[in-house]
Parts: sequence; C-alpha cells; structure tokens
Amino acid sequence: MNKAFVKESEAPEDDELPEAAALPAGVRNYITPEGYARLRDELTHLMNVERPAVVQVVSWAASNGDRSENGDYLYGKKRLREIDRRMRFLTRRLDIAEVVDASAQPNRDQIFFGATVTYADKAGEEHTVTIVGVDEAEPLAGRISWISPVARALTKAREGDTVTLRTPAGVDELEILEVSYPEPGPRR
Repeated sequence: MNKAFVKESEAPEDDELPEAAALPAGVRNYITPEGYARLRDELTHLMNVERPAVVQVVSWAASNGDRSENGDYLYGKKRLREIDRRMRFLTRRLDIAEVVDASAQPNRDQIFFGATVTYADKAGEEHTVTIVGVDEAEPLAGRISWISPVARALTKAREGDTVTLRTPAGVDELEILEVSYPEPGPRR
C-alpha cells in the first residue's frame, strides 16, 4: 500500500523507532547529570524554539490555499511530526532516567558508571573511554554506554587488573592503566 494512504495513527509507534531500541527492556536508564541536562535542554529547545517556528511556517503556508502542492506546508507538517516524535521520546527517556553523579562515587579505585578508564589492548594500543548512559554514548568521542561489551568487561575492575573482552572477532585482553572520576563540585 502506498504510504500516502496510511493514516498517521497507523504509523509506527515511537517504541518501534531505531533510537528507542537503544535501551533493552528491563534495563535501568542510568545517565550522568550532564547528559540529563543535555536531553532536557534539547527538549526545551524543541518545545520553545523549533516547534513554534515550524507551526508559524505551517500556518502561513496553510493560509496560501491549495495544500496538496504546497511544499512549505507539506514539509512543515512532516517536520512537526518529527519534532513531536522526538519530544515524546525525550520526555519518556527523561521520565525513566536515573541520574548518577559519578563524582560522588565512594570507591574511586574501582570501575563503575561514570568512570574514565585508560586501558591497553593486546596489541598495546591505549584507549581512553568514559562509561556513560545509553542516551549520551558517543563511541567515536570515547563515551561508551554502560551496557556495551567493553564497559561490561571493565566494570568492577581496578587499576592494574587485566580483564577479558569477548567479541565476535575473538577474545582480547585489556590491561587497566588508569581509573578516574570527575571531581566533586559544589552542591546546589
């Protein structure tokens, strides 16, 4: 069936979207205070800046008459759906988020959520990663999700330990060189 004849109510639910699949069922949504603030700021920006601007364009385009060939109107409506979908996603994620302040970690020599870890692999290459929440992971920037295979292998290890990482490419040994946490900041 042509997508033009599909009702919006028959469109995929937000839970079927790829970005929503990043958090497995039954897993807590741990997030750093900085990550929580970023998501909240994005939601606020969408609600207060982007959505009102697009609504204004759509209402202007709708007042021009024939909507079937009105590119501004059609694109605007599509963009509104995208913004609304992202806002629903962010709202749900923020509702279930469990903020973990890594700077308050009492056991600072062991690897847990929020730790920045420098390790060497079997080839001797050094890597530095920070273990963060699923919604704030950026592997290319060295921010890995706490549920990633590397983070799971590193969790609970200490500086000087060697851990085993099992991947589809084989087994790798990771030597933990350094573990650090953010310094505690002033309480608000």
